[in-house]
Amino acid sequence: MILTVVGARPNFVKMAPIISEINRRGMPQIFVHTGQHYDEKMSAVFFDELKMPRPDVYLGVGSGSHAQQTARVMTAFEPVLIDHDPKLVVVAGDVNSTLACALTASKLHIPVAHVEAGLRSFDRTMPEEINRVLTDHLAELLFITEPSGRENLRKEGIDPAKMHFVGNTMIDSLESFLPRALERQPWQTFGLHPDEYALVTLHRPANVDTPDALAEILSALEELARWQPVLFPAHPRTVARLQAWGLQPRGVRVIEPLGYLDFLGLMARARLVLTDSGGIQEETTALGVPCVTVRENTERPVTIEAGTNQLAGTSRGGILAAAARAGAKPAPTTRPELWDGRAAPRLVDVIEGWIGPR
Repeated sequence: MILTVVGARPNFVKMAPIISEINRRGMPQIFVHTGQHYDEKMSAVFFDELKMPRPDVYLGVGSGSHAQQTARVMTAFEPVLIDHDPKLVVVAGDVNSTLACALTASKLHIPVAHVEAGLRSFDRTMPEEINRVLTDHLAELLFITEPSGRENLRKEGIDPAKMHFVGNTMIDSLESFLPRALERQPWQTFGLHPDEYALVTLHRPANVDTPDALAEILSALEELARWQPVLFPAHPRTVARLQAWGLQPRGVRVIEPLGYLDFLGLMARARLVLTDSGGIQEETTALGVPCVTVRENTERPVTIEAGTNQLAGTSRGGILAAAARAGAKPAPTTRPELWDGRAAPRLVDVIEGWIGPR
């Protein structure tokens, strides 16, 4: 039996095609949701729109500090593993649930598969980087989305036999749901015209948890808003910071988080996307939409190589310069290798072969 895990909304998009493919093949599966993201806007709507089955087990760990959240997941996840004794635990990405479940399984001598393995920002101040590195070194199966992943793992001394370059399951979801997302024409809800607006997301602690850093980024967004509409679906934590610090970006339309389909539709027809999200860097690359990454580094170098993504840093001048560069380039027409919407079947082929006859 395979035990699959999701915890936060980026996981849902990565894991939905895998869970669906495992079910399609009739392979025994237990589906666990840790509850790291738990409210309607951050969790339930994604299950509905991605057509994911309801979890067999819901841990309900909720929010907290990194230590608190990781500890709660481990404490709640251990009895699930003991009760079900799976042959393999499949985790994705770099959130706290990913590491917590991988660590718990490893201590019970249950093999772990890591979806989206080998990505590195080389910035240990990012909690996600710690989660990525440790999960990779615990895993028995490492599913790689881009060539840099294999090279990073080799440099860290991981056995190449554990590595499997299968492509990017986020792009499987994008391919499956893009037509429906565009049919909804979500830009009309906000009175926008396709290809004439900028779309923003921010959630990294380095960007939103100090007033000076957030004010600097907002200053750049205000300048961009002088020339085009700027729509900012804001994470609840970011909204709380804006309110606490009295930051109201002039001309920037701050709205509540969106579901997967509405956000995908808006992203697909945006003139420009500004983000600190790794997944959005990948999705804009697949869509051929110019992206400005509001960070000093990226663990997705293939998006830079593809020409869709500009690394801006976090200063006002850097963001505006990157936005100008992004606007001056024609949209690329080719995607990275194996970003073809068939990553999940390749991945499950590996799992099926590794497990052997049922």
